[in-house]
Amino acid sequence: MALTDRQSSSLLAIDPKLPMAPQIYGNIRQSILNLRLAPKQALSEKELALMLGVSRTPVREALIKLAEDGLVDIFPQRGTFVAPIRVSEVLEAQFIREALEVAVVARVTEMSDPAVVARLHESLARQKRAVDNSDLDGFLAEDENFHFILSVSVNLTRAWKVIQNVKGQLDRVRVLSLPEPGHLAELYEQHLAIVTAIEAGNASAAKKHMAKHLQQVFRTIDSLLARRPEIFD
Repeated sequence: MALTDRQSSSLLAIDPKLPMAPQIYGNIRQSILNLRLAPKQALSEKELALMLGVSRTPVREALIKLAEDGLVDIFPQRGTFVAPIRVSEVLEAQFIREALEVAVVARVTEMSDPAVVARLHESLARQKRAVDNSDLDGFLAEDENFHFILSVSVNLTRAWKVIQNVKGQLDRVRVLSLPEPGHLAELYEQHLAIVTAIEAGNASAAKKHMAKHLQQVFRTIDSLLARRPEIFD
């Protein structure tokens, strides 16, 4: 299947001054996560290489790595495809993420660092602007930053890397659900409740609000399955 103009434009140019392999991998991965490359869509090494201005070998290597991530399916004699959103993997990723991030937010609360709280409020302000402007991409980026701030503020960067590695399927569900009316505002209010609990030094409340926030996927996946069954497995 040929890439559309929109899909082609989502692939960023490769910077020759930087290592090529991570750029190609990250580029294709991001296009899968933001659904520019649709679940079950056929992928052509040759076409991707032409769009990125590189040879086919690093593209092939990137696709193999993406297959290891569960985001690409490679079938001998049949071809390479964007993986469908696998519900079992979404639920497993949510379980891992909740276990880690609930522990993270408890530690952030116990640390009680005003500088961290200030950074979280700055993030909330950017989220609010994105909500007011119906800026889905802006909100997605700041949502990612919000959770990143929590992990790195207590020196749990490895925990964040684990979260990043497992949440690919979750990210696609999140992208699908964001356009639903009122959803951005709801997520913002959940983040605000988390920060309010951190600021009050209430670790129990912070953990409760984080768990509720991350369990949002359970409340959306059934409706998404009903509306878009063809992209799930």
